[in-house]
Amino acid sequence: MADRPVTRDLAALTSWRADWSGLRVAVFGVGVTGFAVADTLAELRADVLVVAARASDDHRRLLDVIGARLELHPDESTVPEVLPAFEPELVVVSPGYHPDHALLLWAAERGIPVWGDIELAWRLRDKVLRPDGTPPEWICITGTNGKTTTTQLTATMLVQGGRRAAPAGNIGIPVLDAIRDPAGFDVLVIELSSYQLHWINSHAGGELAPLASVCLNLDDDHLDWHGSKQGYRDAKAKVYANTRVACVFNQADLATREMVEDAEVQDGARAIGFTLGMPGPSDLGLVEDILVDRAFLEERHHSALELATLDDLRAAGLATPHGTANTLAAAALARAAGVAPAEIREAVRGFAVDSHRTELVLEADGVRYVDDSKATNAHAAAAALAAFESVVWIAGGLLKGVDPAPLVARHAARLKGAVLVGVDRDALREAFARHAPGVPVVEVVETETDVMLSAVRAAASLARSGDVVLLAPAAASMDQFVDYADRGRRFADAVREWTGGTHGEDSTPPTDAAD
Repeated sequence: MADRPVTRDLAALTSWRADWSGLRVAVFGVGVTGFAVADTLAELRADVLVVAARASDDHRRLLDVIGARLELHPDESTVPEVLPAFEPELVVVSPGYHPDHALLLWAAERGIPVWGDIELAWRLRDKVLRPDGTPPEWICITGTNGKTTTTQLTATMLVQGGRRAAPAGNIGIPVLDAIRDPAGFDVLVIELSSYQLHWINSHAGGELAPLASVCLNLDDDHLDWHGSKQGYRDAKAKVYANTRVACVFNQADLATREMVEDAEVQDGARAIGFTLGMPGPSDLGLVEDILVDRAFLEERHHSALELATLDDLRAAGLATPHGTANTLAAAALARAAGVAPAEIREAVRGFAVDSHRTELVLEADGVRYVDDSKATNAHAAAAALAAFESVVWIAGGLLKGVDPAPLVARHAARLKGAVLVGVDRDALREAFARHAPGVPVVEVVETETDVMLSAVRAAASLARSGDVVLLAPAAASMDQFVDYADRGRRFADAVREWTGGTHGEDSTPPTDAAD
């Protein structure tokens, strides 16, 4: 085989209009994100090899259509022979690949640069320009809990303010699809997971410089992936790097303030806090039942701008403390982009919280059945539990290396019973034995034919009129379900089957619904 050049200057590849043709790129993974990466690179006429443990029939067919090669390699502890023979100049990795995956260790040993999909999208963001000839702005959002709702709210506020805006990223719409949308956008509001943040800002030419950014909160999560609390924290903190206008942080979460203080930002970028208390200058917060802005006005030391009321939030299902915090964070980001207060209020009034976020399924015999399957970590589950006074809790799944004991101890007083599901039940069982020994606990084993129907049946047997049966697992779902949405749908189906579909007078989402 003839020698192949491997000296392409990747730092120069900072535009859709750069010459990407013939660049040998190995793409690891072919889920939603991995396919978007392969499709984008194929459109740029790069030479694309996709390596994945598995691929759907649709993705196999589509990769063939776009001219990308696929190497299925189920043994994730080894490197397929085709990869060294391909001699990639660049690797683009899907978000779920652990840093010590055999493929990534192989790339590191050979000094092959590894990008994530976010870095690739940032370099290519000028494909569809705004009317003034500039690329769309980016607003970046992360946090342990509340990312999706805040991303959706921010995009809704921007649209209400007359901007062409869209949510993208970890919310389910690949950023690479958004930057290639021929309609074009003024602003992309990008939800970023810690996995995605891990890979950013490591290569010349690919450093993000968002208009505004936020880390909503920080609690233990994905410790199995990042290796430590510090590793998880450091990944989240990357969201603030190079921010140009506003670094938004949570006044109630010291870690987010410290992230902003430590961040290298561009000249002129401001630190903007949000709080459920009285806001100081440069904050957004609450004055009685009114959400106000004391950051984006000249007279912020002496006055404030009204943004919305708690009644507005209640109608949108955002009136819980975490829902209010998400709204204030979104408003701060939208204000940084120039959206007027009146437009923020109209956006809130027209907003509806997504499914599987403290969503009332139905009420039967005085018991409310609430789906918060989106609570895939302890921080999110704590917010859901805090919204109700008397709970029968369905919990468990993949705990991702996080100890559930503090969560159980904090909420033991409100628990009337617990039903444990999933592969990591042992840690939950031990937490209840130590911190809530008086709470009745039922375990549902994986071998039961319909795990969720068994869980609902057990929870219903523990619940009394006035209680809430709450699915807020504090764990990932992939041990028994396709994803959190599948888990939530199965819960709702099981509730309807068990109760015979009985509804109370009001089956709309409760006023305390939130992310």
